[in-house]
Amino acid sequence: MDVLSPPPPISPKRRWAITAGVMTGMLLAAMEATVVGTAMPTIVAVLGGLAHYSWVFSAYLLTSTVTVPVWGKLSDLFGRRIIFQVGVGVFLLGSLACGLSQTMMQLVVARAVQGLGAGALVPLAMTIIGDIFTLAERARMQGLFSGVWGLSSIIGPLVGGFVTDQLSWRWVFYINLPVGIAAAAIIGVALVEPKRHERPKIDYAGATVLMIAVTVLMLALGEGGSVAELLRTRNLLLFAASLVLLGVFVWIERRAVDPVVPFGLFRNRVVTISIVVGFLAGIAMFGGITFIPLMAQGVRGASATEAGTFLTPLMLAWVLMSIIGGRLLIRWGTRPLVILGLVLMCAGFGAFATFTAETSRWVLMAELIVIGSGLGLVMLTLLIASQHSVTRDQLGITTSLNQFSRSIGGALGVALLGALMAAGLGANLMQAASQPNAPLTREQATRLAQNPDALVSEEARTALGRPAVRVLQQSLARSLRIVFAACGVMCVIALLIAFMLPAGKPGQQDGEKFVMAEMTTVDAEHEPVCNE
Repeated sequence: MDVLSPPPPISPKRRWAITAGVMTGMLLAAMEATVVGTAMPTIVAVLGGLAHYSWVFSAYLLTSTVTVPVWGKLSDLFGRRIIFQVGVGVFLLGSLACGLSQTMMQLVVARAVQGLGAGALVPLAMTIIGDIFTLAERARMQGLFSGVWGLSSIIGPLVGGFVTDQLSWRWVFYINLPVGIAAAAIIGVALVEPKRHERPKIDYAGATVLMIAVTVLMLALGEGGSVAELLRTRNLLLFAASLVLLGVFVWIERRAVDPVVPFGLFRNRVVTISIVVGFLAGIAMFGGITFIPLMAQGVRGASATEAGTFLTPLMLAWVLMSIIGGRLLIRWGTRPLVILGLVLMCAGFGAFATFTAETSRWVLMAELIVIGSGLGLVMLTLLIASQHSVTRDQLGITTSLNQFSRSIGGALGVALLGALMAAGLGANLMQAASQPNAPLTREQATRLAQNPDALVSEEARTALGRPAVRVLQQSLARSLRIVFAACGVMCVIALLIAFMLPAGKPGQQDGEKFVMAEMTTVDAEHEPVCNE
């Protein structure tokens, strides 16, 4: 039962102030994903510690992923305002520590702290928007939030490079401080929440076990790259440990007074299908984002900068269709929009699975636009539909689980697709080396399969020779076609599951009772109030 009393009326000016605050906080998380990558070569040159290079990203990804459900549940228990501010505070503490780091290991630890706070920013921003806007307004606003991510993907690398060159790499992190303080201050002043009449009961045991279980799983997936690496004894033990811990988590949650993840939530068909479809779409989405730049650089010979711009059509189409999809959701309903989005994703990845080194860039851009359009329709629609299908006291955990399923799907997908690509590349190279008059020996093929530097290094390409590089590129192209086909298969499975979504518009599907309180208007300014 929801213990919240109805919130007071919110004027349009206050709502826009709240929106500005959460968008600012969301921009912090979105920019951090792109700005830091540009500054990393300079950071390594100053701090050293190249061996820890990947952990600067992995530590942030790990902590920002495992804490998402916990932040969502805490916001249901204590309110959005205070938990959002705490999340921003932790993020800024990590940012300050990153800027002050004197060694690479210190930077890794600071990035982990930064990720802890980042886990609150995106899901709580979406949750707050779900709290203060009606369904129709929310559909339009969520498209605006998608624009934040699209904008950050384009300007993030430029900002990172400019700040690093003109100031210092440390300012890549320091610049977060005034922005984050502004976001926390705006939310503190503008977002007024009702008083709570009961003392929250926190499921400490469930939250701890869940975070440990997901951490162990992420550590195992982070060691991917080939089938052999995924199946190493260490990783198999980590996978087994994560399964055991998840079993313990289920046991704890079934006995908890107020569990972190209320399993009764999964009796809601919209929530369950949204999580499953989001998980599968996350595999395809992160697979595309990860391996499309590799295709551009490794197969087509593009520079690192050119490879990064390959994703721009996908991101822009995602943003545009999120905005359009928000408006269509009210007219069409959830199921038609999700199905249309997944059909586009299936078509886009299916077409991408037929690429060759000679495929026109314009053709590839068109296919990326199709994929991005599908993602824009699917992700936004699933989020709004699941938000609208639950009571207000479950809005935080529902929004967080939606985000969490996508992230876990992405982590699992990148690991498995990376292993698939490595296996295919090795097999293709060995087959090429077995041909008469092959430009590669079997020893070279084995070495390149394990460390294909010649795909991205001009120096390594020169040393290997043009004929051998050509064989390497062809082998990579064949293996990547399998990867993109696998992404398409995930979309097909998601499409079949999406047909199980209730028909009709949100709140009217198949006569099901959707109890998410709608916002009504009072007085001449149409101030919303939540009727619970």
